[in-house]
Amino acid sequence: MHLIGNEDLLDLRKVAFLCSRRFPHEAAEKAYRWADTQRAAGNCVISGYHSPIEKEVLCRLLQGSQPIIIALAQGLNRLDPAWERHLAAGRLLVISRYAKSVSHPCESKCYQRNKMMIDLADSIVIAHASPGGSLERLCSDYLDKLVLL
Repeated sequence: MHLIGNEDLLDLRKVAFLCSRRFPHEAAEKAYRWADTQRAAGNCVISGYHSPIEKEVLCRLLQGSQPIIIALAQGLNRLDPAWERHLAAGRLLVISRYAKSVSHPCESKCYQRNKMMIDLADSIVIAHASPGGSLERLCSDYLDKLVLL
């Protein structure tokens, strides 16, 4: 695993957050309320922050001071400049299974990234899993950790 940031965050209790790219409006509202609760409670959330809901959850979490782990489905060659101050503050860790030469995520890399996140997490929160989609298939192997919003 490749990483940039505070490695000690891996030792914390972590909740993985995932959501399919296509989702009902109600899932978004629940996810945003959940993110605000996690921020207020100071819980460490790990996600790829790739789908639209996941991106908004990251925006909400970055407004707080709790630890965050971002798992990329590509190499660590291009990090968002907005993350710099959070990395410097020690509240952010960016991880990837892929070398810097891997510059674009694809479906299989996203699946492997999600599996890595779930393996690292103590629990999993799913805002929405599209029926028959890869997220639904992946989560079926982790029912003991799973929480649906």
